[in-house]
Amino acid sequence: MAASDCVVIILAAGKGTRMRSEQAKVLHVAGGLPLLEHVVRACRALKPAQIIAVVGHQADVVGPVAERLGAKTVVQQPQRGTGHALQIARRAIRGNAKLAIVLPGDAPLVRTETLKNLLDTHRRGEAAASILSAELDDPREYGRIVRDSEGRVQAIVEEKSATEQQKLIREVNSSFYCFTLAKLWPCLNALRPDNAHKELYLTDAIGLLRERSERVLAEIAPDPKEIFGCNTRMQLAEIDRILRARKTAQLMDAGTTIYLPETVVIDADVTAGADTVIEPGVHLLGNTHIGARCHVGTGCVLKDMRVDDDANILPHCVFESSRIGSGTNLGPFTRLRPGADLRANVHLGNFVEVKNSVVGEGSKANHLTYIGDATVGKKSNIGAGTITCNYDGVAKHKTVIGDQVFIGSDSALVAPVRIGSGAYVAAGSVVTDNVPPDALAIARGRQVNKKGWAKAKRAEMARAKHTKAKPPTRKSRR
Repeated sequence: MAASDCVVIILAAGKGTRMRSEQAKVLHVAGGLPLLEHVVRACRALKPAQIIAVVGHQADVVGPVAERLGAKTVVQQPQRGTGHALQIARRAIRGNAKLAIVLPGDAPLVRTETLKNLLDTHRRGEAAASILSAELDDPREYGRIVRDSEGRVQAIVEEKSATEQQKLIREVNSSFYCFTLAKLWPCLNALRPDNAHKELYLTDAIGLLRERSERVLAEIAPDPKEIFGCNTRMQLAEIDRILRARKTAQLMDAGTTIYLPETVVIDADVTAGADTVIEPGVHLLGNTHIGARCHVGTGCVLKDMRVDDDANILPHCVFESSRIGSGTNLGPFTRLRPGADLRANVHLGNFVEVKNSVVGEGSKANHLTYIGDATVGKKSNIGAGTITCNYDGVAKHKTVIGDQVFIGSDSALVAPVRIGSGAYVAAGSVVTDNVPPDALAIARGRQVNKKGWAKAKRAEMARAKHTKAKPPTRKSRR
């Protein structure tokens, strides 16, 4: 059910000093996406009435990212704490929202289902506030959730203020909340900056609600990692590892075989079909979509790729922003640059590079070839060492190769040029003119054999060596 009476407020104003970075913390990438994008996506799936992102540090950069994802942004400047951030967000709330989910923009591990459970607990319990808590094996440095006899939150006790008995509590507070807005606003207005940083804290609003005998509940996250924020590079690496482990598990559950999944890098938006096999050390990045029954060999890197069914990719290929048709065989060491469009059953081998070109169905280039700004027809064969000379130093030009063309090894096709269907190009040719269909093009110097030249040359070289090695004669003095 859509949370149509609920707004989501994402706190994304902080700098993240401990990241030691010039970039805003929420824009650091884990699992292939900015931290903030993971959070917005989890919230967006709730279908709330509105998503508001409170931005501050680098607002001119963070704001557009949030807005691209469908959030409305408000600027908190200066940044005077989480309570102050809610006061700023209040101005942007539209409609008749009754509830608000508040969460940090640097906590990308939270799941939509967990946020929904928090919202459901809040509704059923008719609470003024509900906290997403977690049970940790090592709760040090976290505030403890102290419950009353009815299981409601009695207090949040920070580590430095906790008794020895309270320190044994494993349930801890997070920065995820659900509020009934009519209960929250009076408490926000009553906040005072009575702390060392002179800021307004949202946790103080929880305390004020308890003082006013309002009901405060806690929902325990099914996975304690979901509450983890990202404050350091070490935490960023751990969050990235967790997100990628989730992704590999998702693909394997859907029928993809992944060998040594801890060695692969797969971004959030990647998909793969049933019975596809991914070998160790593969990177699948961006919006890469792989069909069924494909095989991706060790060390391959695919970014923003579409790979149709039954493709076989041998080890150590690098592909970007291109399409691979069904039944293709590629590699090892093949490179596809942006705009490569390989149709069905194409074969490209070692050290073949294709850029901004269409290679027609069943065509082959098995060795040491560059195809750039070209169209290759069906069932053509491009010999080893062939290049399309597409750049004249000023502009790019097009090469068109027809169907069932044979290009001999070590040929250079100087664009703009057309090779007609059925034509042959002799090995070693430099083709500068169009070749008619079914013709043979020979564009190379005529071979000349000089009999005995090599024997004479060796003898000449031997004499020169002997003369150089002979020591000079010394004359005696009288």
